[in-house]
Amino acid sequence: MDKTSIGKFQFRLPQSLVDEFKIACENSEVKPSEQLRKLMQDHINSSNNNILNKEPYSFPDKKQETGTTFFTIGEMYCGPGGLGVASKKAGLKIHGKRYSFQHVWATDNHLDSCMTYQQNIPNKKEKNFKVICKDISPSLVEALPPVDGFLYGFPCNDFSNVGETKGLQGKYGSLYRYGVEYISRNNPKFIFAENVSGLSGANSGYAFKKIFEELSNAGENGYEITPHLYKFEEYGVPQARHRYILVGFRRDLGLKFKIPKPNYKENFQSCYKAISNPEIKDDALNHELTVQSKNVVERLNYIKPGENAWTADLPEHLKLNVKGAKLSMIYKRLDPDKPAYTITGSGGGGTHVYHWKEPRALTNRERARLQTFPDHFRFHGSKESVRRQIGMAVPVEGAKIILEAILKTFAGKSYPMVEQNKDFESSFIFK
Repeated sequence: MDKTSIGKFQFRLPQSLVDEFKIACENSEVKPSEQLRKLMQDHINSSNNNILNKEPYSFPDKKQETGTTFFTIGEMYCGPGGLGVASKKAGLKIHGKRYSFQHVWATDNHLDSCMTYQQNIPNKKEKNFKVICKDISPSLVEALPPVDGFLYGFPCNDFSNVGETKGLQGKYGSLYRYGVEYISRNNPKFIFAENVSGLSGANSGYAFKKIFEELSNAGENGYEITPHLYKFEEYGVPQARHRYILVGFRRDLGLKFKIPKPNYKENFQSCYKAISNPEIKDDALNHELTVQSKNVVERLNYIKPGENAWTADLPEHLKLNVKGAKLSMIYKRLDPDKPAYTITGSGGGGTHVYHWKEPRALTNRERARLQTFPDHFRFHGSKESVRRQIGMAVPVEGAKIILEAILKTFAGKSYPMVEQNKDFESSFIFK
């Protein structure tokens, strides 16, 4: 495993070319190494532009095959592809007929996430599929073609319980409205909207009520929406990750989504099993170690599995000088016998999720295991960018269960279900 995340290249070049390059760098007052890095980055950017953002976009033409029923889908704020992988894995066969999803479009404005999605989600039959990498806007919403299913995890920054909850008043709070606008223009058969558990408390509950009402009344017919706070550890995800997901069917279809029954309430999947079985090879994708400082290593050696910087018995010189709120995740080591705590996409020292035994932060591949991404899934970008992508994604296996329940609803196939939860004060909005 590369512990420094610094790669080395060896070039075989004529000495005359090397000399000329050094002279040119001296004349430009730049170091040869800096210029080489710039040339490499320029080439990467050029390659990225060839893969993404080809306009006008050529949206795939989907045609039903005999014996199949597929539902076209589009994703707004698609991220790296948690929902994308889940929709690829979701499927069922009833009386010889196959039900599945097929992508038509996806959008996001984060270049590395778009590259990750583009390089992992489309299959060989979807060579015309392109992720649209640009800021969402009224003109882009207007250009997106109709699909059967509209999926979006609208930006959650202003609804998260971590930090200040600004809700609809924040920079990202109103971005859900672009989804409402798309739904109103194209009337998809179903919608899948996802956000953090803090959504219900933002703006004293007003944000959730407002979003629910606008989605319910969108389009020509409106939508029969079933909201639920999913606790993904109860669905076999080795991580305590709680997210609101609103699934809605267009009212004229006469369908209502039933919440699939969780099968892991009494037998949670442990983070130890997820990370260690099978063992991750040293040369696995996105498996670079973070170089920990001497102080961090010493501090972690005092912290037991399941403890954090506040609950551990630390010597005075290793204690953190923090006033005010003390986040429980700071230098928290995993408990190997339990699901991991929530993987986040950003944060400074002490927020990187820490191994239960080794005095270090998890690698991105280990974080991806906790988000149930397959090992062959390659994330694009720097180590911090990959961390961001993983932390922002929807757990693959949890989303797959919900998406398969959508297919079963269309197919008229029953499945074990539970009542929607009422563990938030705004339950009146669903009457």
